Amino acid sequence: MSAELSGFYPVIASRDVAASHRFYADHFGFAATFEADWYVSLHRPDAPRYELALLDHAHPTIPEGHRTAIRGGLLLNFEVDDVDAEHRRLVGRAGLPEVLSLRTEEFGQRHFIVAAPDGVLIDVITVVRATAEYAEQYAPGHAPGARAS
Repeated sequence: MSAELSGFYPVIASRDVAASHRFYADHFGFAATFEADWYVSLHRPDAPRYELALLDHAHPTIPEGHRTAIRGGLLLNFEVDDVDAEHRRLVGRAGLPEVLSLRTEEFGQRHFIVAAPDGVLIDVITVVRATAEYAEQYAPGHAPGARAS
């Protein structure tokens, strides 16, 4: 049996904590719960269980040999009710760099991907009905069609 979990959130090792903080605050509504020049803890005020932290990649709390900034390999999914509206807001109006264009996938997502200043990819998703082929690959009760509008 594992220990009871009281919290879980990603911590992104960043070369520029301030720029990353502005990105997540300005574009995704995160607010700081703790702020230092080397670490920022963020949450969504409308949904405090959604947390994210940013840590200076060279800070001494990171063990020697592991002090590297994120440079690819991390993708954060943000599920939203209206991905088309978010695309207009983030790519159209805010001018965020789009690295995957808006599209509907057979596996049950309509989404696009933008890049954050820390090298993290942000996949903005609205869940849609999966095709029959993909719906069969989901565990019972987890196929996207159950949540699609």
